[in-house]
Amino acid sequence: MKTIRYGSRTIQKVLMRDTSRSHRLVERVSRIIEDVRVGQDAALLKYTRKFDKVRLSPREIMVSEDEINGCYQDIKPEFIHSLKTAIENVRRFYGKAIKKFVKVRHEDGVLLGERYRPLENLGVYIPAGQAPLISSVYMTVVPAHCAGVENIYLVTPPNQHRTVDPHILAAANLLKVKAVFKAGGAQAIAAMAFGTKTIPRMDKIIGPGNQYVAEAKRQVFGYCDIDMVAGPSELVVLANDHSDPGLVSADMMAQGEHKLGMSILVTTSKRLAKTISKLPCRGFVIRVRNLAQGADLVNQIAPEHLQIMVKQPERVVKLIKNAGAIFLGSFSPTAIGDYMAGPSHVLPTGGSARFFSGLGLRDFLKCTHVISYSRKALEKVRPHAELMAGLEGMKRHYESLKVRFE
Repeated sequence: MKTIRYGSRTIQKVLMRDTSRSHRLVERVSRIIEDVRVGQDAALLKYTRKFDKVRLSPREIMVSEDEINGCYQDIKPEFIHSLKTAIENVRRFYGKAIKKFVKVRHEDGVLLGERYRPLENLGVYIPAGQAPLISSVYMTVVPAHCAGVENIYLVTPPNQHRTVDPHILAAANLLKVKAVFKAGGAQAIAAMAFGTKTIPRMDKIIGPGNQYVAEAKRQVFGYCDIDMVAGPSELVVLANDHSDPGLVSADMMAQGEHKLGMSILVTTSKRLAKTISKLPCRGFVIRVRNLAQGADLVNQIAPEHLQIMVKQPERVVKLIKNAGAIFLGSFSPTAIGDYMAGPSHVLPTGGSARFFSGLGLRDFLKCTHVISYSRKALEKVRPHAELMAGLEGMKRHYESLKVRFE
């Protein structure tokens, strides 16, 4: 790991991480999206053969009931117990009631409000890769359920046996997902964004993925909604001389298990900086004068995960403005947030915690404004509205106000 000092030019490499996209990547993803938009299932299957090295027939795109029922034969009973515990923790966190309708009443008969309704069709992308991301199933589906979304579809790449990892199927089955489809990469995102004969068109697409998935989500945004464009996972540890070097090392090495994962230590401790700089993982060690300066740097980095591993983390956390998730103290590793704590582990990366939030209930709700005026209320503000309409050259807007009082 590279050691750098606060204020050095090298800091810009940390602040500007994960912001570039190759022109080739953008073009390749664009071609895949257009191909699937036009060719639908046939194009989807073509890319499944090309990228996943799996030949599927059109009727094999959707996971069958037999496959779902058979998945329990290939998993251990203790997995189901752990899965149910994790699901319950997430449900407990997101299960509080949501205000469906906010009303504001004024004098003279004005009623204003915001009406919240859940999305109708949600597509959840779950990567498979070298290992299935089982935790991403319940970390995405449970908040959507709590928000009231009824039609939740899961899309994940097929394995060499032309089916889906049994643990993912078990999680989807327990969570009563509407259907599971076998598709991966940018082609899966395109299928959800535009719909095919087999895969319904989604109102929103959520879930992690590689650079092709991230770029595809960026390009289909507007045709449907997305959660965010996520990059490689990242961790910042804010620590000092009171921090346990062994625990800091373990957490930063754990972060290195993610592909292109980045670990950053921000510390006041020369001793700790020297120890961590020897770790064989991707990242930086940054020395700061004090924890206040460290907190200021954290706010500039705006990390996905922040662990505050000092003696009194509650004092330092008050200085933090930008972070996807904050873990306080020595017994709150990022790993517990990944699997068990409750808040979703789908979090903003690459500095986007400055303006994005972690996945929450509002991500699955759409807000409709409600406006009701009485005659008396409209008459009171009519001159102001007519003035604005006149200045904007909207004659018919002006007339639609005037005609009500003639």
